[in-house]
Amino acid sequence: MSRAVGDIAEERAAKYLIKNSYEILERNFYSKFGEIDIIAKKGKVLHFIEVKSGKNFEPVYAITPKKVEKIIKTINYYLLKKRLNCNYCIDAIIIKNQSVEMVENITI
Repeated sequence: MSRAVGDIAEERAAKYLIKNSYEILERNFYSKFGEIDIIAKKGKVLHFIEVKSGKNFEPVYAITPKKVEKIIKTINYYLLKKRLNCNYCIDAIIIKNQSVEMVENITI
């Protein structure tokens, strides 16, 4: 997937989150461990969100155990860097054709 296609998918995901009462805190947070596409907050819970899109395949299958492992390492770095001790979950937003679906609490 090209960066431009990824940017469009992330923008659609951000609009979806805002429409559903999430506050976007950061986008494209990078560390030496990996990247988190969107960090959002709803209530007192942080949501670390992986955005996947595709047309000719099921994008959810691109979220591999290895990818989740990198996300977890990046979350731990983020929490340490920001000195946060709070509830959080790892979610995915899947964009396929015109549909946007949120999958909450993805784990390995």
